[in-house]
Amino acid sequence: MANHTSSEKRYRQTIKREERNRYYRTRIKNVVKAVTGAKSKEEASEAFKKANRYLHSMVSKGVLKKNTAARKVSRLSAFINKTA
Repeated sequence: MANHTSSEKRYRQTIKREERNRYYRTRIKNVVKAVTGAKSKEEASEAFKKANRYLHSMVSKGVLKKNTAARKVSRLSAFINKTA
């Protein structure tokens, strides 16, 4: 355990940040699965719109890097185009 006041505070902040990021990462997986697991192309494209918006909001929060979100969006878009 930490001995200094400042390191105790950093420890508390790290725990909060880990919990928050765990929630965000789980949500990212779920929005991606919603697109890939959609029954129809229309349902997939609606889920894709939500996923695209969510992934880019995670970039602005600092959870994802910009290129990571762009890569995920690109792969989801290619998946939707492939399922005709």
